[in-house]
Amino acid sequence: MNALTKPANATDARRAARSHILTPRLETPFHPRLAALDEVNDWYNWAGYKAPHALFDEELEYFAIRSTAALFDISPMVKYRIAGADAERYLNRLTLRDVRKLPVGRVHYTAWCDDDGHVLDDGTLFRLGEQEFRLCCQERHLSWLLDSAFGFTVEIHEETEAIAGVALQGPTSYAVLAEAGFAGVERLKPFDIATFAHDGGTVTISRTGFTGDLGYELFVPRQTALSLWDRLWTAGDGHGIRAIGYAALNRTRIEAGFIVANADFVTAEGALRADRVRLPDEIGLDWLVDPDKPNFNGRRAVLDARRNQTLRHVLVGLEIEGNVPAEHAIVYHRGKREAGLVTAAIWSPTAKRNIAIASLTRPYGTRFVDDLWVEIYAMRELKYQKMMKRAKIVPRPFVKLARRTATPPGLR
Repeated sequence: MNALTKPANATDARRAARSHILTPRLETPFHPRLAALDEVNDWYNWAGYKAPHALFDEELEYFAIRSTAALFDISPMVKYRIAGADAERYLNRLTLRDVRKLPVGRVHYTAWCDDDGHVLDDGTLFRLGEQEFRLCCQERHLSWLLDSAFGFTVEIHEETEAIAGVALQGPTSYAVLAEAGFAGVERLKPFDIATFAHDGGTVTISRTGFTGDLGYELFVPRQTALSLWDRLWTAGDGHGIRAIGYAALNRTRIEAGFIVANADFVTAEGALRADRVRLPDEIGLDWLVDPDKPNFNGRRAVLDARRNQTLRHVLVGLEIEGNVPAEHAIVYHRGKREAGLVTAAIWSPTAKRNIAIASLTRPYGTRFVDDLWVEIYAMRELKYQKMMKRAKIVPRPFVKLARRTATPPGLR
């Protein structure tokens, strides 16, 4: 080894040591199409995947959802296939809702807790067969799912990488599917699932979404993802179809009053402090809890908290005066005593209101519901301006669209 090779090898060693930083994020099956449409190079990390925060303009992408049709890549959403003789019994033990009431060909929104009743995550459960399910969620839980399966005859595996998913949302979304040749999709009611032919195989279409609008989610094997995108894109040419990023989707989910794990609440596995975890009733998920079904994880803790009135938090919708979004603003009672924190906020173009989702510490939000204020810091010409704005508790969703549930949907 000569003197000239040592520095080079040392450099290579240093580069290898930090290769975890240089390694590109995973690319979804739809990434080639998204990259071709990207104009702003605004990407973020979603569960290890490269995902667009925006593709061309956040405002226009929002209006594509509310005015025409929008395609959003949901492939990074964590997906588990759960099957076996005890699949129903296992999921009924794991989750809050009664899985026995979920028919084949339907989806329901659910959540699951640790033994102390603290929410681990929320997501959607697809019943694909009598004993075959797909669980979709925000965080990875394979170890927890496998540990919880002790004593059950069930197989669980992650299929995030193998299954591509895309959300088609907006008032012309049904028109796009009809144009694409998915005959019979008009019969799907909200939370229905159906299978259609595509590219020598099948595509599973559910009437679901995260926008509070008319919409669908489509799932295919990874190898037929691009042909599905092209089929939808071609069909949507006359219906105003656009590809969108998360920023636009996030606006619509706030309008719909939907919550996001580790944004509106901290998951039990992700919490570093004991006071950050939440029971279902503390984040507006009390309606998911079925106290009449057999035992489920956290059942005793959830029902004891109700009976003993030891719930500490409440998630509420707020309408705030003015038009400056109050994201991460502190909520005060009578302008003096801290009552909680805003977890998500926007000026809603559809509702024409300044809206927010906030986590309040009881009794604020339950006994004390009036004289609430938010402290907003707005940047004005390189200087923060402090504003105290009145807030009032209002029902969620902030935006409720009749087309979301209309069956058959209109073609627009």
